[in-house]
Amino acid sequence: MWIDTHCHSKYSYDNWLEPLDLIRRAKALGLDGVCITEHYSYEASEPVERIGREEGLLVLRGVEIATDRGHLLAYGVVDDGWNIWNRDSYLPLEEVIEHINDLGGICAPAHPFRNVGLSSLLEGLLDLRDIAAVESHNGVNAESDNDLAIRASAHLGLPTLGGSDCHKVVAVGRCATEFSQPVTDMASFIAAVKAGACRGAYYQPYQAA
Repeated sequence: MWIDTHCHSKYSYDNWLEPLDLIRRAKALGLDGVCITEHYSYEASEPVERIGREEGLLVLRGVEIATDRGHLLAYGVVDDGWNIWNRDSYLPLEEVIEHINDLGGICAPAHPFRNVGLSSLLEGLLDLRDIAAVESHNGVNAESDNDLAIRASAHLGLPTLGGSDCHKVVAVGRCATEFSQPVTDMASFIAAVKAGACRGAYYQPYQAA
């Protein structure tokens, strides 16, 4: 099954993408689900999960966290209590990973080789510990940045994720994650990632559309 594991809607407050448009586009492309990872907040995505139920598409929820060394996708938190730092940006990367893991969640660096200035992770990925996966395929990235992430994840022996990082409807599904065991909720999503039963990829139905 295929899930776009990195999606944003208007509830990230940096775009105007309506959740209904996102979900219907994902269904039209044949995706089995999406994971909404709004910036800074898990709770912000609650309306999208409700719309997913109404539309008959699996909608999981995570959060994209802005750290002092790049962005991090966190899955498995249940509210915004994960943020004990009382700010939204430049959170301490290693401390965030440790805290999310302690809460029973998992972390994967988002677009790790995208150069966004001083807070970029880049080659620092190779020294990172206690992450569950690497986002190897990001739909906004240059292909060369994805290639570096693919090689780094192989070097680290970690599973990979693919996500569109969509902020507009045309981007939904550009990249996605293939799961080789069923995912029906966040618990089974985390179990599949921990088992290595997933791989990021350029989603072919999108490429052919």
